[in-house]
Amino acid sequence: MWCRCRSSTGPRPNHNDARSKEGIAEVELHENRARAGSFGDDAGQYDRTRPTYPDTMVDFLLQDDPKTVLDVGCGTGIASRLFMARGCEVLGLEPDERMADLARTYGELVEIGTIEDFDPAGRVFDLLVAGQSWHWVNPPLGARKASQVLRPDGRIGLFWNQSNAGIEVRDSIVGAYERHAPELGRNSVLLGMRGDELYEMIGDSLKVDGLFHDVSIDTFNHHHTYTTDEWVELSTTHSDHRTLPADQLSALLADLRMAVDASGGLVPVRYETTLVTGLRT
Repeated sequence: MWCRCRSSTGPRPNHNDARSKEGIAEVELHENRARAGSFGDDAGQYDRTRPTYPDTMVDFLLQDDPKTVLDVGCGTGIASRLFMARGCEVLGLEPDERMADLARTYGELVEIGTIEDFDPAGRVFDLLVAGQSWHWVNPPLGARKASQVLRPDGRIGLFWNQSNAGIEVRDSIVGAYERHAPELGRNSVLLGMRGDELYEMIGDSLKVDGLFHDVSIDTFNHHHTYTTDEWVELSTTHSDHRTLPADQLSALLADLRMAVDASGGLVPVRYETTLVTGLRT
């Protein structure tokens, strides 16, 4: 039984049972390569729109004073830059050349590939991180490879943002999904509909064969407010949205725009960042 450690305060959102369905479905997400490869279609949009991660979480991951960091599925380097800014030497690992190319414009060293196929060539790291990406990794294979590339007692930190729109606009947004993409609305991370099952499954995979110890699930909160244009653009960076049929997505986005405008043109969001972490045995 997992005990979720709360690293910052704030009420948990009141989700319905769809969160459990989403958690189970995402267990097999690493096999959906069409969704996994959709982000690079517009790497610039992803980079300018996707949220960052809270400083409190970065502080937590730096508690062991790591010098070298491997960022798995680094994308455009949103997470990597947080550790680079703290003086860490970061190597990004990214399967999509389009995303990697953009990360390199920020000065990040990026190799193309997945963690499952990564050849460390004798390199070991103090810290392995993955922001919004470990659900694209085969859990047992990823855990074993992570243990191979980390030094003894090196830390693994796997984290995800989940957005919870403010009550003043949430009902209007949900209504747009009910009209155009009801199944998506009941399961999307963008609407805060991911359950804890994914995190618990990944935490359990780290414990198999005693690969990692002191495994825990921690939560950090941060906030951001989006304009109508920003919220609609953010929506299209999510793979479950990007892979909708074009006409369905267009209708949904048009309705979302009207819904947010009618609610004042702003979407205040409380981000809940969940961190699965442990130390290499």
